[in-house]
Amino acid sequence: MKLSFEKKLWVQGYNLIAGVDEVGRGPLAGPVVAAAVIFPQDIKIKGLSDSKQLSAEARGKLHSQIMRKALAVGIGEVSHAIIDRINIWEANLLAMKNAVKSLALYPDFLLIDGKRHRINLPISQAGIPQGDARCFSIAAASVVAKVTRDRIMLDYHYHYPEYRFDLHKGYGTRKHFAQLEKCGPCPIHRRSFYPLKEGTREPL
Repeated sequence: MKLSFEKKLWVQGYNLIAGVDEVGRGPLAGPVVAAAVIFPQDIKIKGLSDSKQLSAEARGKLHSQIMRKALAVGIGEVSHAIIDRINIWEANLLAMKNAVKSLALYPDFLLIDGKRHRINLPISQAGIPQGDARCFSIAAASVVAKVTRDRIMLDYHYHYPEYRFDLHKGYGTRKHFAQLEKCGPCPIHRRSFYPLKEGTREPL
């Protein structure tokens, strides 16, 4: 993946460009997690791509490189409880905002995955459709966010092993629906999401 978007901005005088992405909008349980990543202009990482197209092993290796080579990495996490209170769209934006605010360096431009996304911060920014597959910094943010959330869900698995969060990370798989039918929701399930909101646990 090339640095096409970043290079255009570097030429314009923007130095600290943060790629921003989130994961976890769709699951029935757990948080939404966002990441923001700022790279130096001489950055090189082989094999970087949209986190959804990578194996868990590849994501882990890339995550280590990103954390080592980035100028700054920020993480934002919004819990299931807040998702239920403010809705998933607002929680998604809040997670991205918190990721940017947690950066050790203050960026002067944000490249955000998704055309409609705009973060409520006084920073120049642009939304890029399918940015996690087209933009180097956003792809890196997608990897960091995915690895971070997967680790959170693995920890939840040890607290609630009967739901097998280690396998599906909270997404609506048949296994997850089966355990919901058997056990009912646990404390980290999103009560505002179907089928929990509708009072049924039948598979979609």
